[in-house]
Amino acid sequence: MVDITGKLEVHREATAKGQIKLRKETVARIKEGRVEKGDPLYAAKIAGILAAKKTSSLVPLCHPIPLTNVKIDLRIVDENTVEATSTVKTKAQTGVEMEALVAAAAALLTVWDMTKQYEKDAEGQYPFTAIRDIRVTRKVKEKEDERDNSEA
Repeated sequence: MVDITGKLEVHREATAKGQIKLRKETVARIKEGRVEKGDPLYAAKIAGILAAKKTSSLVPLCHPIPLTNVKIDLRIVDENTVEATSTVKTKAQTGVEMEALVAAAAALLTVWDMTKQYEKDAEGQYPFTAIRDIRVTRKVKEKEDERDNSEA
């Protein structure tokens, strides 16, 4: 692990996004509430929150840090795409980019899991389904001088 002992605790925030490509018929099922396992978008929100909280257990050299907020949004972008956006906040000595990335990935994996029966082809394969473009889209770190002024 990187030694963060000497770093100050400051407000930090990260947002990550990613997408899952699904069959048009699967996205229609999601919109119409016809997914047998339940609402994949709701389940994905819960999965993303839980994943963010477990990041240091999943990523070996990631510091366990106290999260002050995790927000997961899922939206249908077009007839083949669902997008997950996660925003994670903390007041800590290190950032929350990994937590945001893990949360977005877990949310998308949950959508895949809940819709996989509709995505398989005749051979049981997934030729169309793809999770893609998971990335950090925003990072915020309070400057130490801002912290000093706010505590004065």
